[in-house]
Amino acid sequence: MAVGVVVVWAISGPLFGFSDTWQLVINTGTTIVTFLMVFLIQNSQNRDSAAIQVKLDELIRVSAARNSMVGIEHLTDDELDDIRNKCEARAQAEKAGEETVEKTGKEARRAAERVAG
Repeated sequence: MAVGVVVVWAISGPLFGFSDTWQLVINTGTTIVTFLMVFLIQNSQNRDSAAIQVKLDELIRVSAARNSMVGIEHLTDDELDDIRNKCEARAQAEKAGEETVEKTGKEARRAAERVAG
């Protein structure tokens, strides 16, 4: 359909003497179509995001993940930042704990080797 409109517009060029108004018609038309396409794309993306959110919420509900995370997409930016910071702090604490366990295990192996050796 778009190609047809452009062809009709191009063929009508000599009829209107390739005037400024003739050019303005196609420019205005393409601007309107672009504007409408942006709304169409945003609507599709919003529906897709909502569907993904529902799927993630369901995965959280049926897994060992914390159910308090269900629906956090409705929180304010500050609340989300607070949750993100708490999650990062917990991840760092878990990593530090794992490093401590690993270090203690190495020390225990060395001590056991000295006793056995």
